[in-house]
Order: sequence, then structure tokens, then C-alpha cells
Amino acid sequence: MDNLDYGIIGNCRSAALISKKGSLDWCCLPEFDSSSIFAKILDEKIGGSFEILVDDSYTIEQKYIPKTAILVTSYSDGDNSFEVQDFMPRYYQERGGYHAPPEIIRYIRHISGKPVFRVLYNPKLEYAMGTTNTYVKENFIASLTHEVKFDTFFLYTSFDKEMVLAQQDIVLENDGYFLLGYNEKILLPSLERVYLELERTKVYWLNWSNRTPTYKKYDAEIKRSALTLKMLSYDKSGAVLAAATTSLPETIGEVRNWDYRFCWIRDASMVIKVVSQLGHKNIAKRYLQFIIDLIPDKDEKLQIMYGINKEKKLTEETLDHLEGYKGSKPVRIGNAAYKQRQNDIYGILMDVIYTQLEKFSTEIENGEELWGITKGIVWIVGKHWKEADKGIWEFRTEDRHFTFSKVLCWTAIDKAIKVAEFFGKQRKLAKWKALEKEIREDIHQNAWSEEKQAFTQSYGSNHLDASVLLMESYGFIDAKDPKYVSTVLAIEKELSNDGLLYRYKNEDDFGLPSSSFTICTFWFINSLFKIGHEEKAMRHFDRLLSYSNHLGLFSEDIDFKTKRLLGNFPQAYSHLALIECAMNFSKKHSEVEMLQSLRDHDK
Repeated sequence: MDNLDYGIIGNCRSAALISKKGSLDWCCLPEFDSSSIFAKILDEKIGGSFEILVDDSYTIEQKYIPKTAILVTSYSDGDNSFEVQDFMPRYYQERGGYHAPPEIIRYIRHISGKPVFRVLYNPKLEYAMGTTNTYVKENFIASLTHEVKFDTFFLYTSFDKEMVLAQQDIVLENDGYFLLGYNEKILLPSLERVYLELERTKVYWLNWSNRTPTYKKYDAEIKRSALTLKMLSYDKSGAVLAAATTSLPETIGEVRNWDYRFCWIRDASMVIKVVSQLGHKNIAKRYLQFIIDLIPDKDEKLQIMYGINKEKKLTEETLDHLEGYKGSKPVRIGNAAYKQRQNDIYGILMDVIYTQLEKFSTEIENGEELWGITKGIVWIVGKHWKEADKGIWEFRTEDRHFTFSKVLCWTAIDKAIKVAEFFGKQRKLAKWKALEKEIREDIHQNAWSEEKQAFTQSYGSNHLDASVLLMESYGFIDAKDPKYVSTVLAIEKELSNDGLLYRYKNEDDFGLPSSSFTICTFWFINSLFKIGHEEKAMRHFDRLLSYSNHLGLFSEDIDFKTKRLLGNFPQAYSHLALIECAMNFSKKHSEVEMLQSLRDHDK
């Protein structure tokens, strides 16, 4: 079965996907949302790739160097073996700032014997829209296109350039390299210099991972997920991407294909909350600055999503010349959802602001701006919370009064009250507390279904929705409250399919969803755990982890029947929810161990 058997490499400027066999099948340079250089993942024939080819006598294995973003693909036929270490350079420079050029380095490490490989080097610039011509020059191989717009790309290598392009056998007796760059190098690369880039990048990632706490259980999964989230963050602006790809379908052959190389305020804020719980404050700081920069006017309403460089207009187009992943058309770039209204983003943002103040209170330099944003958010929520919206799942049809949106409007006010108390701003409290109470009572009155014995998807409906499980996480209701327990069990009964969750089961704009939304299953497992069904939750969690790809990575969706990964990849949402579950389980495990050792001590 074909799966999304890819590893991600990145340097917080862009990212690339490399297949289990070592084929570079997706990369956009110079930045995440630039047009693609390699897009075989979206069209096997014309998309373009950079493949390392060996004969059938070789076995191929792939893993990350632990605690880094360096991907190692090993090739061995017994006597002859080598490995490719793939990475995008990133490290701190002595003169300050990070060195993160728009480059990929494929370091070829000789291990034993005289292994033989060939290279298929086939870049297709500008989403393969025009012809890309590739030429051998004195110092590099150059690829260029000028039909759609002029663009160039460079390959530097220690191997014979003519042999590389002619796909001839290369006999490896020493280490070598390929350096793929968006820009022509001023200083010509050498094996020593490329090796230094590798070591510096390795040290950078080891240091970064070292700041993540160590957990008794699921430590490797937490660290891999944290590294993946870091790779989906864009240093320059502080934005966090939903995923590194566009148009990987939620279901093979269907049209639910979207471009996820943007910053959704909701996804990004949830990521930031989790990453700052792991102690990574720089990523949180940069994201808060991204938000502050986006809200120039106090009454300006936030969009649900922005471009990574704060672009507000994300016009959606289709690339009809591309076949799509496994023939799933259309391939889209841009995303029309930026025009939607979703009232939940204010609560999610307030939750992040409050978490930052609580966690890093002594280091918050922009307190005045955050207080200004807080007042602005309360004003907007106060004015608009009674209105219907598109909801978290971005229904493209009519607006409704979604329960999740209402709960997050409540969260916005609840957290704003806490921020006001934090800053000692008493005069707002009475008014804000009255608003908080009004919204809370409205939800209890309108979102609860006596028939279902559950909070439902929207006011007056009997449809269930996995997003309602988050009521407890945001502090709206206690985990042991009978209404919450009953909601979790109703959702399990109606939305769970072999341990995997539907987001909802009512038809949307594209019919009935036929794959499970990965984050919803994590939410469900977390909720089961919190209502006291701990062993069952752990069993579900271990089973869900087994559906990741060979490197522990998750996409957006999982097929109910085959368990194959679907949707954009790797998905920030899925990995942040994995971390939340794993942290809860690990904490519980440590508490149980502590109690046990106290009992043993008392004996």
C-alpha cells in the first residue's frame, strides 16, 4: 500500500519531503510558499524529483539522527554500503542571527566496499508549468525556465557533473555531496565546507531538542513531534504553517484538496501553546510579535489565516496541468478560506496570550500591546458573539451557531478577565464578568441536547462534533461534570469507527467525510483519559501511534479501512495533539511511580 512514507527536512525558511527510498519529491524554494522545484508528489510524470537509484540487491532503510532534523537513508547490499544524510542548513552565526539559506544538502557518506548508484536529477521549476532546461556549467549544473516567469536553480556536487546528468553509474569510494541552491554561490562549496554545514546543523538541532524536557513515557514521540512543529515555523515573521504541502487529498480521488502552506491563527496558536509548555519561548515570542504586527488598528477584525509574510490576500487558483496526488485533482495554490468568518479565533488567541503571560511573565516586553489587543478582542467578541459563522471546519455553505465557536467566544472573555487581573486592571472586570456569564448561560441553554445527552455541533442541532470535546481543555466545563462525561461517551458511540474519529457525520459541502481527522482521535483519547477511562485511552493512543509512518510522522487524515495516511503532511495539528496526549500520560505515569515509591518507602 502506498502511504505518505516521507521524511521532512527544513530550516524554518522552507522544507522538503524525501521518500523512504531517498527520492526528493517535494520542495519549494526559496520559501515554504514559493513555487515548487520538485513536485513528484503531485505528479509522478512531470512534477520533478531528485532520486538516488540503486539496483535491487540493495536494502534501503531510513531514520532521523535522534533529536535532529537530519534524515538518513541507508543503502546496503551486504558488502557495499553508503548513506545519504539530507538536511537544510540552519545554525546560529557568530555575528548574530541564523544561517538558513534556501538550500538542501545531500551528504553522501561512504561506509564500506564500492557501492554503485545512479542519480535521476530532474528539477521542474515553477510548479512544472513550463519547460525547465538543465545545463552543465563549469562550476555547477544550472536549471532555468522562462515561460511562466524567469527562474533559475543550481546544483553543486563533488561528483562528475556529466555522469550525474546522464544517469551513469557512480562508484563510491569516498564521501561526496550534492548541494542544491536557489542562489548561485559566491564561495564555491567543498566537501570540507559541506561537512562543516552538516555538523553545525546537527549541533543546532541537538541544542534545540535539549531544551525540550525529558518525559518518562513517549519521550521520543514528543521530541520528534516538537521538531516537526519547529520545522513548520517560519523564522522571518513568526508564522506557523498548518503543513508543508498543498493539495494532498483527504480522500484519494476526491476534491477535498487544499493549500496548507499558510498560517491559520487557530492552528498556529494551538501549536504555540503546546510548544511553550515544552519551554521553547523564542518560537512563542516570535509568534506573538507576528500577531501584534497583524493588528495595527484596534478595531480591525482578524482574518482566520494569513500568508507566512503576513499577506492578507490568498487568492485560490488551480494548477490543471498537474495530475494531483494519486490522480486527486485539482491541485490548488492559495486558499479561499481566508475570507471566511470564524468567531473562535479570538478565544484561541486570548488563550495563547494568557498562557504566555502566565509562563514567561518576567520576560514579556510587549505587555502594553498585549493589553491593547486584549481590550480590542473583548470589544469584538462582545459585539459579534451572537452571530453565526463558518466554524472550525470551514463549512463553505451557510453560517450556523457552532458550539465550538461559542465556547471559544466564552474563552476569549474568561482569559481576558485573567489578563486584566494579571495587569491589575480592575475597572474592566465587572463588565467583562457579566459578559462571560451571559455567554456561558447561553451555551448551556442552547448547545445541550436532551435527546442526545450531549453538547452538539451547533445550536438546536442533533449532530455531534469532535470539536466539542475541547470544552474541557479550555476550562468551560470540568472533566468530571456529568454533562461532559455524557458528551464524550455519546461522541464515542456516534463518531468513533474502529477507534478512529469522524469530525462529524452530517453531510458538508462535499458529501460525507470518508476519512478520520487525526487530531479528533487525539482529542477523543485525551477526553477519555480525563473522564477516568485511562487504560482504554492508553490502548487507543498506542494503536493510533502505530498508524504513523515509518518515521513517526502524521498527516491530517487516516483512512478508516486501510489506515493509510491522507491529507497534507506533516500536519501541525496532528503533532501538537499527539504531544498533549503524551504529556498527560507521561505526567500520570510519573505520579503513579511516585506514589508507588512512597508506598514502598513506608513499608
